[in-house]
Amino acid sequence: MTINTLPNASLIKRLAAMVYDSLLIMAVAMAYGAAFLAIKYSIFQVELSPNERAEMGTAGFIGLILVLEMFFWFFWCRGGQTLGMRAWRLVLVQDNGHTPSLLQAMVRSLIAPLSLGLLGLGYWWALWDRQGRSWHDIASHTHVVVLPKKG
Repeated sequence: MTINTLPNASLIKRLAAMVYDSLLIMAVAMAYGAAFLAIKYSIFQVELSPNERAEMGTAGFIGLILVLEMFFWFFWCRGGQTLGMRAWRLVLVQDNGHTPSLLQAMVRSLIAPLSLGLLGLGYWWALWDRQGRSWHDIASHTHVVVLPKKG
């Protein structure tokens, strides 16, 4: 069975993989926040007044978004699977069956939050699309397939 003949992943499996990945994303975000604040307040000697909260600010927020995007770029370009996708035997491929390029991963990771943010409409789109593609699948010329069980 070639990658082009594998079935497209159902919306349920894709959402399940997202739940797994969200746990990893939370851990990455917490580690980033801790590292950023440690650098900001320890190395750069920024001082807080007694009732002031430690904040990342705009630069820290932009850095966080970039780190989270890079998480997906790394896994998608390296083997087409995040850890959540691996748990559900899902793999992201180009429409021609190859591993996604960095540009495709970038487009996908920029469109996916819009798909989710608009009440999930971009994801629900997969239920009506003949090929089961969501908005970010269409925009990035990629799709998610289910790998066969190892037996």
